[in-house]
Amino acid sequence: MARHTHSIGVDNTWSGLGFRRELIPALQQAVPEAIGFFEVAPENWAGMGGRAGRDLRAFTERYPFVCHGLSLSLGGPGPLDDILLRRTRDFMREHGMSLFTEHLSWCADDSHLYDLLPIPMTEEAVRYTAERIARVQDILGMRIGVENASAYIAPPGAEMTEAEFVRAVVEQADCLLHLDVNNIYVNSQNFCFDPHAYLLQLPLERTCYVHVAGHYVEDDGLLIDTHGSDVIDPVWQLLQAAYQRIGHPVLTCLERDFNIPELQTLTQEVEHIARLQQQVLGLPCLQSQVPASSSTRQVA
Repeated sequence: MARHTHSIGVDNTWSGLGFRRELIPALQQAVPEAIGFFEVAPENWAGMGGRAGRDLRAFTERYPFVCHGLSLSLGGPGPLDDILLRRTRDFMREHGMSLFTEHLSWCADDSHLYDLLPIPMTEEAVRYTAERIARVQDILGMRIGVENASAYIAPPGAEMTEAEFVRAVVEQADCLLHLDVNNIYVNSQNFCFDPHAYLLQLPLERTCYVHVAGHYVEDDGLLIDTHGSDVIDPVWQLLQAAYQRIGHPVLTCLERDFNIPELQTLTQEVEHIARLQQQVLGLPCLQSQVPASSSTRQVA
């Protein structure tokens, strides 16, 4: 049976956090006021039974959730995984989710490669990827957001810049943009371009969702998008610039997948997202933004 779809983006719900099993005990005690929604990957949760499945349901019944895919391989050579898509559609309906996003990358051929690889930036790749996104939207019955991805190699034969490629795919597929500001920063350092100039070339008017995260710096200076450390100042500055260009509230999620600290520590970064939204976009200020004592909500 389909569940009620929660409304996201009213009152103080524009800042959110990735839903991780390690955080469930703390969240069961109380959900900080700054956390207005959670994000889950359908590959990790769809069909989940036992305690984990019950825990998820307890939260989706009370809080809005966003669905962020990891393995559709939108630009990959293999056929789209229709089984995964239908499973995702049913999972979203079951838990009342109304937003789905996926990476603008590829990650599978005959089998999954467990890495997000860059798509060749050619006109042919634009058409191919846009057609696959259109099919995804048909099966899910909604427009999706596609995320600008981090990369560590430049695919050969490029006919356009990365920003031009993202814009072309989004416009040709008539989908939405999932903006990841940390991915922009990582790529800008690895490939030596101005992240703020790149930001201005994206179709920000189509932004439906934003990611912010930390990264790791290798000994040789290569940046790796690990989501395993604190967000650094240049990434916060890029997020602020994005809000200024977008000009309206947009759901923004803090990603943290490794080296997960205590919930209180993560909440401080979620509160920083909320502060930027308040400063740039004029959203109401949360009580939880007061450093001395973070407001919380009980999970019944």
